[in-house]
Amino acid sequence: MDPYRNPFAPGAGFPPPELAGRDPILELARISCGRALRGKAARSLMLLGLRGVGKTVLLNEIGKIAREQGMLVSQLEAPEKNKLSTLLYPELRRVMRSLSGIEAARQIASRGMGALRNFAAMFKIEVAGVEVGIEEAAPGLADSGDLQHDIPDLFTIIGEGAQAAGKGWVLLIDEVQYLSEDDLSALIVAMHRMAQRGLPVVMVGAGLPQVAKLAGEAKSYAERLFLYPAVGALDEISAKLAVRKPVEEEGEQIDDDALDAIFSRTKGYPFFLQEWGSTSWDVAPGPVITLADVERAYPETLSGLDEGFFKVRYDRLTKAEIQFVMAMAALGDGPYQMAGIAKEMDRDQSSLGPARANIISKGMIYSTDHGFLDFSVPLFAEYLRRRDV
Repeated sequence: MDPYRNPFAPGAGFPPPELAGRDPILELARISCGRALRGKAARSLMLLGLRGVGKTVLLNEIGKIAREQGMLVSQLEAPEKNKLSTLLYPELRRVMRSLSGIEAARQIASRGMGALRNFAAMFKIEVAGVEVGIEEAAPGLADSGDLQHDIPDLFTIIGEGAQAAGKGWVLLIDEVQYLSEDDLSALIVAMHRMAQRGLPVVMVGAGLPQVAKLAGEAKSYAERLFLYPAVGALDEISAKLAVRKPVEEEGEQIDDDALDAIFSRTKGYPFFLQEWGSTSWDVAPGPVITLADVERAYPETLSGLDEGFFKVRYDRLTKAEIQFVMAMAALGDGPYQMAGIAKEMDRDQSSLGPARANIISKGMIYSTDHGFLDFSVPLFAEYLRRRDV
């Protein structure tokens, strides 16, 4: 079939042609934004899920929804070992400049720009390699050098400015699990203040399943401040719709048994659906994608995933960490008990603490319960077992 018309979009954050099965999460976000704009109490969200389930796509879609409702939108990704102050500064500056162009919010935004300069000076923030100069335009605002005091100050000014302008502000943050405890705590404190003051500010974070636990450890009230919708594999109906509809919209067809095979082997994980759908389209002569086409595409799909999606994560591990995850995979599919992993490795459980902590910090595994671990990458255990053959 014509590769130029291939409707599938395998890739990090690429919007799929059919965003199936995610309407309840999008509706939660739509309601939160709408309530915030109306001055009503609005819960922020933390989207929790494994790699490749479409969390980034959902953040992008929520950003569109917020803009359509008239809200200002900021979007960040929290890379490993980067400071929240550095990440936030350019977005806060952009939002305050936007508010300064609105007459009703101009005075508030001007005060906010002064506070932001204080913040930049206190945290030694650099722009294009040059440290932002000190200009005491707003003494007493965002100048304590403590994130838990200064970020709420800045969020409050933006919230007040947005409210005066008849707008709201949505902060989207991807990879929340990479934020330090202090940074995450500062964000939670800031959002708590927004809720207390009824300001039109909503935060939507996305991260691995451990984020709910991390947020609770940072501030106990985080469990009441946020909703934590799970972003998981698609159910059978939604998964098949995500493949069938794009094919049919291009004027082609796919057999039911072909869809059955794709769903069975991908287990409904969105990234894998896009990969196999894309390869099946390319190998099929058309006009119908058959089971034979799907089976012929499977080895190529698997090879692509092994050399790309899985390998880039495997290559980040040290030799000791590889031994740890291989022991996990040898036990079958998770969750895995730490005692069982130690036994498989013929090691004392306490000696595995450093490797466990390092792999968690790299976002490869997470704690599902006390004493239990699982992979943050879907089907990663199967990949490791293929490597071990």
